[in-house]
Amino acid sequence: MSVLPVIKKDLTEKLEKKIIKKKADTPLEVKEKHLQAKIKHGKKGRKKKDFIPTELEEAEITKTIKKTLSKNKKPKKFKREAQQQRDVDDKNIVISEFTSVRELANLMDVSPGDIISKFFALGKMVTINQRLDKDSLETICDEFNFEVNFAEEYGTEIIQKQAIAEPEEMFSRPPIVTIMGHVDHGKTSILDFIRSTNVIAGESGGITQHIGAYQITQNGKKITFLDTPGHEAFTAMRARGATVTDIAVIVVAANDGVMPTTIEAIDHAREAGVTIIIAVNKIDLPEASIDRTLSGLSKNNILVEDWGGDILWVPCSAKTGEGIEELLEAILLTAEMKELHSPLDVPAKAVVIESQLDPRMGITSTILMQEGKLKKGDVVVCGATFGKIRKMQNERGGEIKDELLPSDVAVIYGLNEIPKAGDYLNQVENERTARQISTERQHIRQERERFKSQTKLSNLFDKIKENEMTELKIILKADTDGSLGALCDSFEKLGNDEVTVNIIHRGIGGITERDVTLASASDALIIGFHVRPSAKAKKQSEDEGVEIKLYHIIYDAIEDVKNALEGMLAPDVQDSYLGTAEIKELFKVKKIGTIAGCAVVKGTIYSNSKMRVYRDDIVIYDGEIGSLKHYQNDVKEVKSGTDCGISIKGFNDLKVGDVLEAYKQIEVIRTI
Repeated sequence: MSVLPVIKKDLTEKLEKKIIKKKADTPLEVKEKHLQAKIKHGKKGRKKKDFIPTELEEAEITKTIKKTLSKNKKPKKFKREAQQQRDVDDKNIVISEFTSVRELANLMDVSPGDIISKFFALGKMVTINQRLDKDSLETICDEFNFEVNFAEEYGTEIIQKQAIAEPEEMFSRPPIVTIMGHVDHGKTSILDFIRSTNVIAGESGGITQHIGAYQITQNGKKITFLDTPGHEAFTAMRARGATVTDIAVIVVAANDGVMPTTIEAIDHAREAGVTIIIAVNKIDLPEASIDRTLSGLSKNNILVEDWGGDILWVPCSAKTGEGIEELLEAILLTAEMKELHSPLDVPAKAVVIESQLDPRMGITSTILMQEGKLKKGDVVVCGATFGKIRKMQNERGGEIKDELLPSDVAVIYGLNEIPKAGDYLNQVENERTARQISTERQHIRQERERFKSQTKLSNLFDKIKENEMTELKIILKADTDGSLGALCDSFEKLGNDEVTVNIIHRGIGGITERDVTLASASDALIIGFHVRPSAKAKKQSEDEGVEIKLYHIIYDAIEDVKNALEGMLAPDVQDSYLGTAEIKELFKVKKIGTIAGCAVVKGTIYSNSKMRVYRDDIVIYDGEIGSLKHYQNDVKEVKSGTDCGISIKGFNDLKVGDVLEAYKQIEVIRTI
């Protein structure tokens, strides 16, 4: 709404009052003459009710308004109010997580001081350059009545600008299949039979420790498989596997039936929106029961076709090969119905399945292609890392010289740092762009880590409580990022209000002297998973008394850490009943005090027992036995049906008829 008409009306009324005042001060003759002259010449001086400004008067009023506005010290206020009136519906902003207060103020067109004041009123101190987490951004935008939408990771806009608006060349890509299910239900054995290789022999304890990506050809058509670990510690790894695939094969052993991890795998697949195929494995075993297995699935809302549902299922045996061909045909049939396509004429895009530090070749990453074509020499940005593709290999170690197409799997070399499993790899135009995106993403991730450790009013009490907690400090080293993340997730779930796990450092690669030095300074335990210490690090650990524990099976590591935490728990102290005595007589002895002549009515009274005194079934004292006598002799114990004399340390107010109850305290080891 414009303020011009309001000011114009105000000035007009003031002008009229001024004219009327002048009339009152003028003699009658002069007033009439002056009025007629003004009416005749069209000048000011009309009566209030007949006042209609002429063009000259209109121009003079407008000039006065402009002059008044030019003297206003806060012209932006009117401009902002007018802008807000025009953009009253424009209350949506798009920001990225960890936007600073200054950047947010510019986006919302408010003063940074206003945002800081709002935060102060909410009990949080912030500075103008402080970056805000997602929850804080949502809260403050709501305070200013803004709808907030969070943008994708930094650099997404730059990458999208390189892409073609409407890709013309589409590629009918192979299906990406995830094998999921409970541990030891035969997931890797099925894939092992399909590939006719002994993949499982290389896995510690006979279970899959990493996500494996493989590609096979069936009837001239390719199928890409992701083999995810089945142990519950790999929940996060399974979740990553389910989100990048088209079909999830849920393996259920016919002898074990549906297990909790099976349900968890099904939930991951459903949440990711992928098609589910049930593979009932181990049907060759005598104790196998297909009906029981299908019944267990139906109880969890998984209805296969034979049970009135729409989910494909195949009975099979990884040992004999029965049903494996049918399983592959079911996969190809499902893929054909889904009509899977990906664009080719766009910059390459892939997702990191696994990454590790190779002692000879450096940083390696297993990637799954999603869009475009990727070849040797391409510049890529991957999460907060970047580099140029130096080499590509298939899962068997053979070099790939051709281009990678959608749904292809490869191990790539050339990134400057180890990426996180689940990061997206994008092809960019040049190394300068890649470095720019990588640097900014690294900065944002550092801010995110720094923010997690900040003390706020909301968690101040928790921090105080943590200072009173006993913590097991761990330095964790693993061979791959996936295993490292799974171990961290599992360790952090252990503990309670009294004991907790504090992973002070985590990393990929062997155990170094720096790790030992940090462990020595922090009084920490070093845990290595599929890695070992260097010779110098091992000697240093022996010299400084730093314990290094090495593991090859993940649940062994989890069990040992759990046992260590339980050993740090203060034991529960419980009372164990020993015996009861009733006071029959009282004896006053100088320098000793009151001795109670008692009859032991139940159990045994020991000389080192603790003693409670009951009067009318109410405890009036809780202490220790001073002396225990049988006649004149000191004894160590008195059994039921025997008379004795008892004195209690620090308590002489005994009466005949009081009941004395002997007990001892025992420590009970607690578990998590």
